[in-house]
Amino acid sequence: MKTITGIIYAALARHPSRSISLPDAEKLNVLRRLDQHRQWHSLDDKRYCVVCGKIITGQQIQVAGGNRGNGALRLSCPSDRCNSIPIDWMLPTDEILASCQHFHSKEHEAATSTPINHARMPERPHETHHRIAAQLRNFASYFNRH
Repeated sequence: MKTITGIIYAALARHPSRSISLPDAEKLNVLRRLDQHRQWHSLDDKRYCVVCGKIITGQQIQVAGGNRGNGALRLSCPSDRCNSIPIDWMLPTDEILASCQHFHSKEHEAATSTPINHARMPERPHETHHRIAAQLRNFASYFNRH
């Protein structure tokens, strides 16, 4: 029977700087051991990442370690460009879940309903021109007085 240490070292030897793949039972043991802030009952347990704002599961969390199995194991958020660690993960309350759902629906609505101004110009260029012209006149009048 293989030990967790043997499995981890073998996985790290194959992929030293990437996330390693562990059997479910071993991954759950690693989560329980390395996340000292919250209990893990299963890999289906959810956490809210305060860094990226996403809900993640134990199954999704990445386990990585040092080169050639000599470094310490670490847990990280699976989201792209998120470098959070277990202290950054909260148990998702109903309020957090509702706000995440609300945020994602607003984000989707904004992405699908907002027209894109490809020219990057104001919608009423003549108004902008008049505002700038008025500001320049005020600025010039300061020098005319002095």
